[in-house]
Amino acid sequence: MLIAIEGIDGAGKNTLTTALAGRLGAAGRTVARAAFPAYGDSLPADLADEALHGGLGDLADSAWAMAVLFALDRRERAAAVAGLAADHDVVLLDRWVASNAAYTWARTGDAATPARIAELEFDRIGLPRPDLTVLLAAPAELAERRARGREAADAARTRDRYERDRRLQRDTAAAYERLAAEGFGGPWVRVPADAAPEESARRVLAALTDR
Repeated sequence: MLIAIEGIDGAGKNTLTTALAGRLGAAGRTVARAAFPAYGDSLPADLADEALHGGLGDLADSAWAMAVLFALDRRERAAAVAGLAADHDVVLLDRWVASNAAYTWARTGDAATPARIAELEFDRIGLPRPDLTVLLAAPAELAERRARGREAADAARTRDRYERDRRLQRDTAAAYERLAAEGFGGPWVRVPADAAPEESARRVLAALTDR
């Protein structure tokens, strides 16, 4: 089973993923985790990171150039994800295809963007659709405070171009809400980002039980 955890930068995806892994493990499920972009393990991810921190000329100015890099990042790690799925009951994905749909849609403003991302990643590349996508719904202001705090606590976590763009974060949050309402890529469950991680994990497990 693949569960994708989605939300804007600073929404708390890693915290929820950790809580979910603990709850699932306590229930006797074997759990693996993977995070995207796979910085340090994927050349496309590292190129995207460089571009978002001011390198590689005007590459980051192109919404679709960045979208293709993020798609190729997942393609490069697809075999590893498939291996995890074969060896574990549940694989928790910190970002998956919906993140590309949300951020690219927010940048282009084109309502056809999600369908194009789905065609690129699910159809042409052949990535699996998640069994459940979890939207951590966070106001952009809350996510920004968290991202600033993370940056202050860890010099290696300098915010990138996307994280510093308040308008982009607001537009991406709105795009995520629309993707969830439309069931992009499969079923979704929405949980508030300001809820306690254990409560959010409980809601996700309840959604799995209901399916």
